[in-house]
Amino acid sequence: MEIDVIQPASVKKNISLFISDYKEKLSELFTERNNENELASTRGIPPYVMRQVLDCKPLSAFIPSEYGGRGAITSEALQMLETTSYQSLPLSLMMGINGALFLQPLANYGHHEAQGTVFKKFIEDNNMGGLMITEPEYGSDALRMQTGFTHDDQREEYNIEGLKHWAGLTGWADYWLITARGVDKDGNLSRDIAFFVHDTAQGGIEVQEYYKNLGLLMLPYGKNKLDITVPEEYRLQPNSTGVKMMLDILHRSRLQFPGMSTGFLHRMMDEAIDHCKDRVVGGMSLFNYDQVKERLANLQSYFTASSAMSYFTSTNVPLKKDTSKMDLAANSIKSVATDYMHEASQSLMQLVGAKGYREDHIAGRSLVDSRPFQIFEGSNDILYQQISESVLKGMKKSKVQNLYQYLKEYSLTSLAADHFKEQLNFRIDQKIAQRKMVQLGRAIGRIVTMNMTIKLGETGFNGDLISNSLKSLTNEIEMLVARYSSEPQPDIITDYHSESNWSQYLK
Repeated sequence: MEIDVIQPASVKKNISLFISDYKEKLSELFTERNNENELASTRGIPPYVMRQVLDCKPLSAFIPSEYGGRGAITSEALQMLETTSYQSLPLSLMMGINGALFLQPLANYGHHEAQGTVFKKFIEDNNMGGLMITEPEYGSDALRMQTGFTHDDQREEYNIEGLKHWAGLTGWADYWLITARGVDKDGNLSRDIAFFVHDTAQGGIEVQEYYKNLGLLMLPYGKNKLDITVPEEYRLQPNSTGVKMMLDILHRSRLQFPGMSTGFLHRMMDEAIDHCKDRVVGGMSLFNYDQVKERLANLQSYFTASSAMSYFTSTNVPLKKDTSKMDLAANSIKSVATDYMHEASQSLMQLVGAKGYREDHIAGRSLVDSRPFQIFEGSNDILYQQISESVLKGMKKSKVQNLYQYLKEYSLTSLAADHFKEQLNFRIDQKIAQRKMVQLGRAIGRIVTMNMTIKLGETGFNGDLISNSLKSLTNEIEMLVARYSSEPQPDIITDYHSESNWSQYLK
């Protein structure tokens, strides 16, 4: 099948002009023509707003040039996400879902015919796509999903049945990337996982329920019952196994989280600084209080660290790179960046005070919108444990028992480890309690982040911001390592009802 190659106007623009025009359009839509607070505090997004956003062809940043896109250059995709998230975090997530969880997997693993048809729809008709992995009974335990597929040899197609939920863009997406496990003649599910691209125009997806999600109101979520047929050429083709392909897809997405976090953190920083300069408390500008300065300094540190992550991903993760083994980098970036997002929104809320505790204020809205980033695409608690597991596995393989000795030789931590020679100079037991694994993972994730920040500082990035961020990270890491080394481990009291009512002890 011959596919027409198209050249949208966005491809002819250099990246600076493309981003500048896109930024101007977002500003017009979200601040000049509409009330940003009203747009963000009502469910959905007005069709005319969505249409004009997509008319800027932001998703062309994820599409290869031979199919009419900008070339699927990682740095361009991250710049687009950053520009979007400064104005609207939910809209940025929408772009991220389309790009990292649909378009990039299709570009890397899709059949030529499927690529040509779908990419053309995205460029010419402003189509959108999403990913369905999670199931009601199998959230983080994705490998046990129950959605199954069988192959019809005569029709040369796959039949897929199952139940999926919490898929962003439920009821909106024109295409879905759907995961399923093969069903044998005895009805048993295979261990491997397959990915299929489904055109919703072909039917077979019934939205059983729309969820009343607490935040991210622009995006619809819900429960979807599947009974679909997919042509053979719309199944993604892994280089080895489906599980490894899924790891590549998820790791690549996590590595691109800084695209969303950097713009968001930039906005939190700007909002906080502007508010503190204008707000007078006790006859003095809020900006001059020492505790306020600490919060603002941390906000600037978060922004700088996230910028370093964006630089790392842009320079180390081209589209065709297999990221299935980049678990330490991916998990560190996703967990630390999203922790910083929520910490930043907490600080803005604290600085703004009661006014921020309103649905239509950016502080309260950001607090609720940033929280699920710590949960989806891998709960941060799980990712921190996996960070520790990855390091322990590497130490065992290299026969190194001292944490400092290992980290100072590891490429992702070598520059930062020397700042903590004394704190990290201890032996690691391969058998560690889970809570300790999570605690250690938090520290290592930030050491990886500090390493990236040092690397960014070598490029000529604002030296004052780098110096400030390194100080903030040093304080944070020292505190986390100290907690790991000495924190007592309280147990759970199951029979807590007896003798636990304080009022019975009143004299």
